[in-house]
Amino acid sequence: MTTNALAPLLKNPVATRKLVVFACYLVTALTLVPVVMMVLVAFQSDAESMAAQPSFWPSSWHPENLKRAFELVPLGRYLLNTIIFAAGTTLLETVTAALAAYAFARLNFPGRNLLFGIYLATLMIPSQVTLIPQFILVAKLHGIDTWPGMILPHAFTALGVFLLRQFFLGIPRDYEEAARLDGANRWQAFTRVIVPLAVPAIATLAVFKFIGQWNNLLVKISPILLPCAETPRNRSTRVSIAV
Repeated sequence: MTTNALAPLLKNPVATRKLVVFACYLVTALTLVPVVMMVLVAFQSDAESMAAQPSFWPSSWHPENLKRAFELVPLGRYLLNTIIFAAGTTLLETVTAALAAYAFARLNFPGRNLLFGIYLATLMIPSQVTLIPQFILVAKLHGIDTWPGMILPHAFTALGVFLLRQFFLGIPRDYEEAARLDGANRWQAFTRVIVPLAVPAIATLAVFKFIGQWNNLLVKISPILLPCAETPRNRSTRVSIAV
């Protein structure tokens, strides 16, 4: 189809929207190809999956591979641990980030901008730098091999505060002032006005945090990052695969 033939379609907003949606579906389908290949390889025999020229479709299906995998290692427990770790850090991150961001965006107190700048400057510090001090701190607080020792060090970041603060600054103060005139205190204005309006930003932060903690590569390559990785009962999926 030539450019002249596409011109009428591009001028039609409905057709343009459908083309964009189709392109998004196509890109999504392409990103799912590795996932489909991974599932198909899981049902192949050992010889077929390790062949020099592996086939995309299994020549013979071996569902017993999944049963054997769960018998060799407690993958169910590892997946549950990963969910608890990722969900716990995500929940704490969204709550604490929303409260801190509201304070930086709405409350007036001495040194607010300076404190926010210092807080934001921590983003320039690589996580590898604080790795050993973090472990020492958790050890002195008797957090080794405990869920609090695993979740709390990853539950507070400056990135989440920055993201929500910028969103809160874009919310007109008129909404909050109207709630205060109706008798709402600051906490009620925050929970009933600001938070509902900021659901898209909070959801975005939650998705980023959950995926980031689920795929925490530093957890996998460093045996001291996660105190809970010492015993199998508390290992996450990444740690169990690494060891």
